[in-house]
Amino acid sequence: MNNFQSLDPYNGNILTLGLGPILSRPDALRALTYLPAPPRQIEKVPKHIRLHHLMGLRDFHIPCLEGLRLQASIDLMIRQSYRYRDPQVPQTWSVLGGEPSIHKTPRAPAMASVVVGHSGTGKTEAVQRSLGVYPQQVISHPEFPRIAGAHKQVVWLSVDVPASGRSHDLAANLMWAWEATMEKYAPDMSGRFSNTLARERRDGEKMLDEWRQVALGHFLGILHLDEVQNFFKLPTLAKRRQKSGAKDSLELSIIEDQCLKWILTLTNTWQIPIIFSGTPDGVGALTKRFANIQRFITSGYHPFKPFESQEHSFLLVFLSQLARYQFVKKPMAIASTDVGADASQKLARDLADLIIERTAGIRRLIIALWIAAHRVAFERDEDSLTLEDFRRAADIFLAPVEPAVNALRSGNPALLSLYEDLVKQDDNFWEGFWSSLARL
Repeated sequence: MNNFQSLDPYNGNILTLGLGPILSRPDALRALTYLPAPPRQIEKVPKHIRLHHLMGLRDFHIPCLEGLRLQASIDLMIRQSYRYRDPQVPQTWSVLGGEPSIHKTPRAPAMASVVVGHSGTGKTEAVQRSLGVYPQQVISHPEFPRIAGAHKQVVWLSVDVPASGRSHDLAANLMWAWEATMEKYAPDMSGRFSNTLARERRDGEKMLDEWRQVALGHFLGILHLDEVQNFFKLPTLAKRRQKSGAKDSLELSIIEDQCLKWILTLTNTWQIPIIFSGTPDGVGALTKRFANIQRFITSGYHPFKPFESQEHSFLLVFLSQLARYQFVKKPMAIASTDVGADASQKLARDLADLIIERTAGIRRLIIALWIAAHRVAFERDEDSLTLEDFRRAADIFLAPVEPAVNALRSGNPALLSLYEDLVKQDDNFWEGFWSSLARL
């Protein structure tokens, strides 16, 4: 422990004491992975009971490499934020008192990061699991610098950007999330925003500033804003169809400029880091239309992509683990490594190809198909699982998403334009920038 303390760059900062150790890549992998209990004694469990055990797969999570990079980004953002806001430093309290202009030593703005991916690729879950690595969301300090008595420190808060994209609705979401967190971990401090939320007429700017003052006072470590595409308004479907060529780009319009101006001030002046997450359309607008505020991705750009059938991470990692969860008496003989028997290797690749074809490699759909295939299999007398079960399950249970899956697999701009959250944006610069850094 003493050796760790001597190496800890934040040693002595009360705000980092409750965060736990800085995780190595192997430790982060263990912390982020969740594998439900595998099936046992299947022959003794009726099918209708097995189905309920099978639903535990909805929590199945194996982090991809980008998920591990995201955890590292989040940890850097929180700890670096607290380095600038050490409560034992007089400047910190001057800022909290509303005097940010007194700084004599220049400070870099708070770090920010962007997480992007199509719906179902696991971006939001990756953020939530990275935040869940910390032992506590709310840390109780029996004593705190310059405060008489105990004090509560809020490490993180996760909020959806409202569908309206309006500042008063964003402020309300922030306040409700804060109240829910306090009700759970510090009930004696709940109700702080009750009067504001009860008002019929709401002033978005005043509400956002009120929330910001409370968040600063409790040393919020990081704010996660999900569904950032809600800040913007897409063109009509007719206009999207007209601009479906490879060289055409969609012009998304911001709903209310005040929201993003407030967010920029939050990072620049008040040192609260932010994670943005959303689908390609919203993230593309965020980075393209606000190119002058590139600090939104100063701490990382994390694209979560669908799987491809022949890639190592899907066939030999994700699918090999998923294959353990066959709740039938006669499971498929799927090779768990690339040195398995020829027949089991072929079956694994055939299954991988089938899954990718019918789900476009979207994680949420892969799990849904796996569960659906069991439901089809349970209808048969033979207690087994086959490739045909997966085909029939896709035809029956995944039929509503088949057109979108086909559009995503095709990459055809005309087909993609029919689905607003599949619209591609030109984000190759940031993807390449952070990928190159990751290889250093």
